[in-house]
Amino acid sequence: VANPMHLQMREDMAKYRRMSGVRPQSFRDLETPPHWAAYDTGLELLGRQEAGLALPRLEEALQGSLAQMESCRADCEGPEEQQGAEEEEDGAASQGGLYEAIAGHWIQVLQCRQRCVGEAATRPGRSFPVPDFLPNQLRRLHEAHAQVSLSGLHGNHHFTRTLICPPLAPVTSSGDGLPSALLLLTFLYFPPSCSSLNSPAVGNLSQAIENVLSVLLFYPEDEAAKRALNQYQAQLGEPRPGLGPREDIQRFILRSLGEKRQLYYAMEHLGTSFKDPDPWTPAALIPEALREKLRGMLSPLCSVFSLADVLLLEGVTLTQDSRQLNGSERAVLDGLLTPAECGVLLQLAKDAAGAGARSGYRGRRSPHTPHERFEGLTVLKAAQLARAGTVGSQGAKLLLEVSERVRTLTQAYFSPERPLHLSFTHLVCRSAIEGEQEQRMDLSHPVHADNCVLDPDTGECWREPPAYTYRDYSGLLYLNDDFQGGDLFFTEPNALTVTARVRPRCGRLVAFSSGVENPHGVWAVTRGRRCALALWHTWAPEHREQEWTEAKELLQESQEEEEEEEEEMPSKDPSPEPPSRRHQRVQDKTGRAPRVREEL
Repeated sequence: VANPMHLQMREDMAKYRRMSGVRPQSFRDLETPPHWAAYDTGLELLGRQEAGLALPRLEEALQGSLAQMESCRADCEGPEEQQGAEEEEDGAASQGGLYEAIAGHWIQVLQCRQRCVGEAATRPGRSFPVPDFLPNQLRRLHEAHAQVSLSGLHGNHHFTRTLICPPLAPVTSSGDGLPSALLLLTFLYFPPSCSSLNSPAVGNLSQAIENVLSVLLFYPEDEAAKRALNQYQAQLGEPRPGLGPREDIQRFILRSLGEKRQLYYAMEHLGTSFKDPDPWTPAALIPEALREKLRGMLSPLCSVFSLADVLLLEGVTLTQDSRQLNGSERAVLDGLLTPAECGVLLQLAKDAAGAGARSGYRGRRSPHTPHERFEGLTVLKAAQLARAGTVGSQGAKLLLEVSERVRTLTQAYFSPERPLHLSFTHLVCRSAIEGEQEQRMDLSHPVHADNCVLDPDTGECWREPPAYTYRDYSGLLYLNDDFQGGDLFFTEPNALTVTARVRPRCGRLVAFSSGVENPHGVWAVTRGRRCALALWHTWAPEHREQEWTEAKELLQESQEEEEEEEEEMPSKDPSPEPPSRRHQRVQDKTGRAPRVREEL
């Protein structure tokens, strides 16, 4: 149950299920914390539009997350000799007298407490926490309460419950204005008194407001939360006294900010170090003298560029998000390529294929269907062919540039907290074989997930070889639409229920996480040639695409050699040197043949 990626565990589980008297409830997961189990169940119920059943599980998940953090914080307060070596490496270990020792120990305790957020947000078996775990839980809660409220207005009162609102505890500022700013947001919409709400639908709507106001405590400028709040206010009608952010979230934020303030002070004046685990920490909290220093040192959970900045920089439009695509961590972005750039890359693929230097499947019939031909070109192969003069260098250079453009956008949209690396880049064309499309029933590419082996019968996905388990995000950048069929589609894990469909077009990027949450396939290409740039990204630096770096170096070498040749070439040279002779000169000059090999 807790180790689905372990082959031996899967075999053992299958054996136990066949034993007499063993029932599904006989199995217990002893590894997954209760708050994660409740959260996953709540999300599953929400996905089935059962918001009323999801609410208690989501609330249980939030309370369990807070309780897990409290337990972790208590463990931080042991004797100094029980603290791990990690705190000493962080500079918290003290040298000197009694006061220095007390300060050093207290800094260790504070650093440990701040790490508790990450521990509660880390799934079993994963190395890194889920970003913004608490704010995301609050978002799910206010959405679920709003759905239940809507059903209550239509008479489904059995899904709702009445809110009796408690008074808010007084909170005072500590001097820098930050808690006061939180209080200003807290009482911006509603006065600080308490009353009961009798209508079940109104009760759920007021709780939706309570949770969305809690989201705004983390991110006061969250436009989606602001829109949701305005919508809930309009549905509620007259302002209700006593409504404000959740008290447990207020306490959590104020306490966390107080600890961060002390840690940043120690960092500035005592020379200690601190990696802030939260992307929502207000910039005003960080001493001005530290901000420039921290720009490159902040936790991976803090983004350097916002998605809006990157989209504006690249001239890209977000066409569909996860909600519109009926899934999680999916997006469609348009405008990554101009028609001219699509033409350059299509010509690159055509020239490479015409030269008989195909990589991957060498233009033979596709391994996925006998009714199509499949051609692939890697970035290194493109660079080698450009250096040999077989294809134009413009296309090879654009291939590198575009792949980095896609990586930047994918990181900005999905993973601003952690850098993504390209793990593989492949220019792929699928061509329908004429005369073999009548009554065709198969797919161009069967339903699959990119980092695990999908089992449609159970809905499970085994993250183990032969799957590329290190892949974290995937991208498909389309180059043309002058063909029939070939649409990308997403399904449920059963590989049967289609949840979204995307039509290719020049410059359109479909990006998504690579796991079981995004099974996908390609409808049959029944006429014409469909070309796209397929890219996979990884969080693991050791799996970054080394051939991408080699290709870049190779193209730079070629450009430098061409510039040298132009400087040495007589001004009255009647014609440029043929590509074949230039290739020979390069070979003679370096003393070795260019690196040309077939790519798998």
